[in-house]
Amino acid sequence: MSGPEGLRRPSRFVAASGFTVGEVSGTRVTGTVELGPDQHTPWGVVHGGVYCTVVESAASIGASAAVADRGQFAVGVNNSTDFLRPVTADRLDVLAEPVQQGRTLQLWLVTLTRASDGKAVARGQVRLQNVPLPGA
Repeated sequence: MSGPEGLRRPSRFVAASGFTVGEVSGTRVTGTVELGPDQHTPWGVVHGGVYCTVVESAASIGASAAVADRGQFAVGVNNSTDFLRPVTADRLDVLAEPVQQGRTLQLWLVTLTRASDGKAVARGQVRLQNVPLPGA
């Protein structure tokens, strides 16, 4: 996975969450996530792990884009995601932006909002560590 174009190709795990990456830069990541029965808990609402996956994925993509020119990528060391309202099915808009970007650590804020009414569904902060690319 090299450069922003490579960062748009999600792993099978991320693809299974329904997350589709849009814009990618070291200061902004956008995308969408399609939610429905495939992501439900036994009680018929979207599982919170889906939101955590999308939050961490968007933050990791942006943070990695920010340090790619240094031969590094970013790995999450903490993910704090709040679930704000339940969803059964909808398309969510994803926006990830850095709060702080340092030499060794970054902090990103990710917001997931319902496309149908613009209301926030989940919001998360991810702390990431910048590490050398394997083989670099």
